Amino acid sequence: MLENIRIVLVGTTHPGNIGSSARAMKVMGLKQLWLVAPKLFPNASATAMASGADDLLAEARVVDTLEEAVADCRLVVGTSARLRALAWPLQTPREAAEQIVQSPPGGPVALVFGREASGLSNEEMQQCHRMIHVQTAEDYGSLNLAMAVQILCYEIRMAVLGGRAMSQPPGFPPARSEDLERFFVHLEEVLEQTGFLDPDNPRQLMARLRRIYMRADLDENEVNILRGILTSYGYARGGTKK
Repeated sequence: MLENIRIVLVGTTHPGNIGSSARAMKVMGLKQLWLVAPKLFPNASATAMASGADDLLAEARVVDTLEEAVADCRLVVGTSARLRALAWPLQTPREAAEQIVQSPPGGPVALVFGREASGLSNEEMQQCHRMIHVQTAEDYGSLNLAMAVQILCYEIRMAVLGGRAMSQPPGFPPARSEDLERFFVHLEEVLEQTGFLDPDNPRQLMARLRRIYMRADLDENEVNILRGILTSYGYARGGTKK
């Protein structure tokens, strides 16, 4: 299970935090490190702070966007240091770890950590199925990036060692992130065609619909069914298959 977990750091400013995160991962048995548009990498500070986890840095994947980093993932879990105006389904690190180890194998699971100063953007959060919020002291909630990575890696390791990981159940595997994104694009186009969604005044409709479908933990077959429904609407209007 641990080899299936992907740690994704988005827009990391300080290279030392990348090295410290790699160390936090390695000590808990996680190996997949993906970096989305880091400011400085590779860097000597990252290597120094890795303290023996140089192999994770050497094998780290660097990509330009979060969409690239999670395209093949079956479950994408984001982290947030603060609550947003538009509420998202929130879990504690322990709750999230238990869900992760119980999720069907079938593909990587991504844990996404945002920028040190501003975290994940709203657009990046919309690519996540769930959000994790680490409950800190009310009067001081400053949590270093590598500390947050360490907390999540520890909880996942404890959940795995606790024997709660499940084998692949019968049925279809969970939908990949890139397939969900194609579905959301298709859904938005159809809603605009029906007039239900006004592109000039969207009022966070797509963000709310994303929350509904992300909570459903759709599998591959369910996404195909939903896209088939959307396509049938195009046929009814004399359109062509997407």
